Amino acid sequence: MPYDIVMSAAGALTSMNSFLAEIAGWGYAGIFIVSVIGSASIIFPVPSMIFVFLLSGELNPIIIALLAGAGSAIGEMAGYGLGYGSSLLTEKKKRKWEKIIGRTKDAFQKHGGFWIIVLFAATPLPHDIVGIVAGTLKYHPKKFLFATFIGKFAINLVIALAGFYSINWVVDMLA
Repeated sequence: MPYDIVMSAAGALTSMNSFLAEIAGWGYAGIFIVSVIGSASIIFPVPSMIFVFLLSGELNPIIIALLAGAGSAIGEMAGYGLGYGSSLLTEKKKRKWEKIIGRTKDAFQKHGGFWIIVLFAATPLPHDIVGIVAGTLKYHPKKFLFATFIGKFAINLVIALAGFYSINWVVDMLA
């Protein structure tokens, strides 16, 4: 039984990667769509940055970084929405959660919530958690989106430039 579950999960991930590879073949629009899908997934990580690396050898890496950053920022709104929805549920039991949410909000504002969002978006740190927290705290959605875009643009630019300057070397190594 566990073997069947593992094989089913592996098959699903293989199908998802094939689907994403097909979409990435659409060029710039494909990068945007793959980035939205990759960042919107909260439970299963989708390796959308692989496509940023690979396609930057064929397409303009700066445009790829802009589109991947925008797509990723839009996709990260799923975590924000999850947090925002959970905040509506906690309002019913406000007394129980009031202290925890208040302390978290104070700490988020004290330590620069905007820059925390940028940091988590620009690194492999779990940005979904920050999105859920920001949504729960009802952080301004436009600020969240902008901070996420800055971070996602930065990391995608690094990956796109790495792909642009090294893709031929990687292909030669694998051949």
